[in-house]
Amino acid sequence: AMVKETLYYDVLGVKPSASAEELKKAYRKLALKYHPDKNPNEGEKFKQISQAYEILSDQKKRDLYDKGGEQAIKEGGSSSSFGSPMDIFDLFFGGGGRMQRERRAIKFEYTLPSPSLIGKNVVHQLSISLEDLYNGATRKLALQKNVICEKCEGRGGRKGAIECCPNCRGTGMQIRIHQIGPGMVQQIRSVCMECQGHGERISPKDRCKSCTGRKIVREKKILEVHIDKGMKDGQKITFRGEGDQEPGLEPGDIIIVLDQKDHPTLTRQGEDLVMCMDIQLVEALCGFQKPITTLDNRTIIITSHPGQTVKHGDIKCVLNEGMPIYRRPYEKGRLIIEFKVNFPGSGFLSSDKLYLLEKLLPVRQEVEETEEMEQVDLMDFD
Repeated sequence: AMVKETLYYDVLGVKPSASAEELKKAYRKLALKYHPDKNPNEGEKFKQISQAYEILSDQKKRDLYDKGGEQAIKEGGSSSSFGSPMDIFDLFFGGGGRMQRERRAIKFEYTLPSPSLIGKNVVHQLSISLEDLYNGATRKLALQKNVICEKCEGRGGRKGAIECCPNCRGTGMQIRIHQIGPGMVQQIRSVCMECQGHGERISPKDRCKSCTGRKIVREKKILEVHIDKGMKDGQKITFRGEGDQEPGLEPGDIIIVLDQKDHPTLTRQGEDLVMCMDIQLVEALCGFQKPITTLDNRTIIITSHPGQTVKHGDIKCVLNEGMPIYRRPYEKGRLIIEFKVNFPGSGFLSSDKLYLLEKLLPVRQEVEETEEMEQVDLMDFD
């Protein structure tokens, strides 16, 4: 089907015929690459990726877009309701979405630690092979993360040295009164400059030496990621509470997203593995035995018995030689094989031998040539 314009597809780098799965994969890769945490100056690009995905992942909006392009989306009245790029990201990666972010925003107003405040989730991509997903694997991932400074227990200085900021009386916010006309004043709230909104200050001599008053230190953390048999490309593995620590906040999660590299001969379709097998014409007609190396390095033999013919494009399958089923690893899907038959080149037999071959093959239909018929030449088509 023709689509009116391909801009949204181009932004995600996919063809207009892309499946929902392909759109997801494209969004996942690009959203992680251009996320403001990673690429602060690519905000516009991140926004375009989010909008494109938001439209194309919704079948109704996608149909509308395919028929009438961006114009149709705008006229459809859904342009005003574009989700925020961050909400789309959080929904996709299972972050807490808007609720959590609103809770995070509160923290500037009251610096009282409340257990409902949750830190940001951190998303990392982990590149793995099809073999890893077939056999299961353990990967060690080294990450840098913020942890609360142990020396000062996250206070930033000596116990008695922390004083309430006199400028904002500990609220972290400053209110300026601004006269806008006779008898009319306006209140302007802004983050207190003295304490950067923390509501407290520590004199330089009392600051903790270990974290220089920042309350947190960077630490290297090794995560062991267990990849179970049968996990899928794009599957998320969550480490609860392993995100950055911050005083008064409950740490968020670290989310690992599996990204499977392409395999040279096998493609996965759900629980099945799909491959192409080239066979010679003699094998197609007279039978064959072919070895295949499985993803766990066994060799299995595929047999077509004499008398069975395999046509070009035939598809056959071997039960129980596909992918292990997630959480039921003793059950496996199918190995699906598509056959390609290679014909011998022209002139492979001399004419007297061809006569022998013809005697063995099923009879062909002779055509009686009449005067009205015309001879033409068959050329190679390129």
